Amino acid sequence: MSTNASAASDIVPTLFDDAIINSDHYSPDLAPTTLQQRTWSSRDFIVLWISLAACIPTYQLASSLIQQGMSSWEAIFTILVANLIILVPLLLNAHPGTKYGISFPVYCRAAFGILGANIPACLRALVGCGWFGIQAWIGGWAIYKILTVFIPSWESQPPIAMLGINLPQLLCLMFFWSINMAVISMGINSIRYLLNIKAPLLIVLGVAMLIWAVYAADGFGPLMNRPSKFANGGSKAGQFWSFFFPALTANIGFWATLSLNIPDFTRYARSQRDQITGQTIGLPLGMVLFSFIGVAVTSATIVIYGASIWDPVVVLSKFENPVVLVVSLVAICIATLATNIAANVVSPANDFVHLLPKLVSFKMGGWLTGILGLLIQPWNLISEPEGYFFMWLIAYSALLGAAGGVLITDYYCVRRTRLNVIDLYKTDGQYWYKNGFNPWAVLAITAGILPCIPGFIEVTYRASMTPTYWTDLYHYSWFVSFGIASVVYLYTMTLFDRSAFEASQSEG
Repeated sequence: MSTNASAASDIVPTLFDDAIINSDHYSPDLAPTTLQQRTWSSRDFIVLWISLAACIPTYQLASSLIQQGMSSWEAIFTILVANLIILVPLLLNAHPGTKYGISFPVYCRAAFGILGANIPACLRALVGCGWFGIQAWIGGWAIYKILTVFIPSWESQPPIAMLGINLPQLLCLMFFWSINMAVISMGINSIRYLLNIKAPLLIVLGVAMLIWAVYAADGFGPLMNRPSKFANGGSKAGQFWSFFFPALTANIGFWATLSLNIPDFTRYARSQRDQITGQTIGLPLGMVLFSFIGVAVTSATIVIYGASIWDPVVVLSKFENPVVLVVSLVAICIATLATNIAANVVSPANDFVHLLPKLVSFKMGGWLTGILGLLIQPWNLISEPEGYFFMWLIAYSALLGAAGGVLITDYYCVRRTRLNVIDLYKTDGQYWYKNGFNPWAVLAITAGILPCIPGFIEVTYRASMTPTYWTDLYHYSWFVSFGIASVVYLYTMTLFDRSAFEASQSEG
């Protein structure tokens, strides 16, 4: 992997003729970026990742580990290890974005076929819609908690049938959702401005909460030295490893989304060195720092309130000063808006564009993301830590792990990092395979996902007929699906498609 600082040496320019531009599989939103568009430096990627990490789901991810019984240091260690692991596939998938200027769905065409690329793209889009809905719910929930200070009767409103939330909650959600839609309509350039505002805003809020936690709990000692429930004499003694590995998988799954679609961002990098340096610094640093705040504040709630509170909105709502409460929750709303647009709109919007390049624009793809994010009913996904871990993070890590296994194996083992960019848009090129699909990629991703399904059923429906073996396997979903998909893809391509290896010698 080149780390040459010169942008000209590690970026492949592409010239298209009219036949490609008029292709049904081309649109301006899917075109490779030009050298003039490659403006992101390592600093931009550091800011990107610190901005993305400084969000409420990161806080909840860390605080849920505390609520489930880990000590502060065990939780921080788990988060650090998970992010160092996911950094590897993230950097591997980032390379083609910078080298060829292509977005994630176009990158998928080399392995899955021009039409088959819609399979991993739609899987990633579905997860993105879920995350968009979760972030929209968090923003709406913060607005709701602000207003209940002045209208306490709202909290006694009965839930709406079939939804499980009351009318004021729904109205607050729709208000925050509409703000997201307005920003999407302004276009992708608004994202960088939002991130530059959001990063310092939520970091300041997080540090303020940390200072409050230390003060209210009488120092760091009660926060960081609280014994683990998994230690000898604890209520979960001897169960640490049975929880650690599912927790590790869930933490890996947290950024398994962006580890796939990172080309959507690195296609704007000035060089490979910029994106590698920026991401290597930004991701682990941002996650550990903001997770530390989540761990410390959640530990403080045990000391202060006698019970762990994993939702920072609920923690802030306990502040008696209405000015502090309103300012804090408004900051959360702004920060959540920025994270939602950057992390959960760019990729799904590009994926929907890929489905119908001539009919769907980036803005229309963003609207589809927003609508599907509501239909998923995101409040059910994060209603409690167990569901957040086992029925959301681990579940989708199986889907994205399998897709990542195919993509990385194809790009490095089959293609040797050489792609024919023009053929990525042609129906008569080498990536058309069989009617637009590479059957071996479809087989591999299916083989990677299938072993995780019985365990998912067991966790979701408590189906006692499922053997414990499958449940245990499900806890390693990302590793299982990634490994199986990689091996099956490499074996079948080696055995049945030698032409891909031969073509890789002359591509690029």
